[in-house]
Amino acid sequence: MPALLETLFADETRRDPYAVYRQLRSQTPVFNDPTTGLWVALDYDSVKRVLNDHELFSSRLGPAFWMIFLDPPKHTKLRALISQAFTPKSIANLEPQIVRFCQQLLRPLLERDEIDLVADFSAQLPMLVISEMLGLPATDGPQFWRWNEIILNMSYTIPGGANAGGATEAFKEATAEMNDYLGTILAQRQAEPQRDLLTRLLQAEVDGERLSQEDILGFFQLLLLAATETTTNLITNAILCFIENPEQLEKLRAVPGLLPSAIEEALRYRSPLHWMFRVTRQDVDLQGCTVPAGRVILAMIGAANRDPKQFPEPDRFEVARDPNPHIAFGHGVHFCLGAALARMEARAALDYLLKNMEQFELTGPTSWEPRKGLHVHGPARLPLKFRTRRELISES
Repeated sequence: MPALLETLFADETRRDPYAVYRQLRSQTPVFNDPTTGLWVALDYDSVKRVLNDHELFSSRLGPAFWMIFLDPPKHTKLRALISQAFTPKSIANLEPQIVRFCQQLLRPLLERDEIDLVADFSAQLPMLVISEMLGLPATDGPQFWRWNEIILNMSYTIPGGANAGGATEAFKEATAEMNDYLGTILAQRQAEPQRDLLTRLLQAEVDGERLSQEDILGFFQLLLLAATETTTNLITNAILCFIENPEQLEKLRAVPGLLPSAIEEALRYRSPLHWMFRVTRQDVDLQGCTVPAGRVILAMIGAANRDPKQFPEPDRFEVARDPNPHIAFGHGVHFCLGAALARMEARAALDYLLKNMEQFELTGPTSWEPRKGLHVHGPARLPLKFRTRRELISES
């Protein structure tokens, strides 16, 4: 990996990439790495344009059966089919169960004075929710997590690295496992329909077309990756933001109604997904640079959400920031289908955490290890020491 990308994707940078983003953006908001041919867009307007303009920027660079790697019109029809099953109403109906999952996971943790927020809670919650949505056994969660880790490693195939070949081979093997797993479950749903997402996916129909098993497999993989990583990192990153900005946490505690706004600010300030890629269909002018046709361009969402031309004082975390037109969930035809679900999970989780943990602080080294995927932003572990409301009341 060339020196520039080594810097951009090094653990030290991934923990806190914003100084590097600022420096690069001040020199040029769009640049080319001559060694790999990769282009990088760092400013808000360019990133938004790359994500939105599918006529100029293609998504065809990844598993062909993943919806996010398809362009219209095929993407449009596949998204319409999945949207029939993945409806706002079906997501809203999950809220009581999500609240119960939060209680189920967190109540035992409150008996301790130190936890790993990721392993003990934020990574487990989305797996429980996915299992509930799909009608799959919660005991299969460890298997789902193993598959998710393999999918995450596919991000190393984009910049090109020593492990790219191994990541691709592992993904092929995991895909075969998932296909066998889903094949058995889908046959059961065909014989005995249930009130779950898998059944709705099988029954969805647009213009006489239905989803194939390959379509459902692609959505299952995407759901594992997007729903897990976005929610896990959103919850964990929000807690990091509160620890680093105690005055903002106090502001939120004083006005609990600011929680939705605080979640949006966490999405902007520490975006769970830091980049997506596109391929230019023709020569494209971006900020005075001509990006040739057929080149891969990384749209740096994490950098765009700190662009001072779009966000006043972008490096200040402000729970009441308004307006806040961040693009943490992407933009355009590929805007994240699970955005409402991630927000709902984060709201339930943070509400319960903040109501029960009056004081919390990081333990162990401050230089936390980033999560595996190069395209996601958040700690692999987050050891926390805390005191509960009950303890503070007993001392008063």
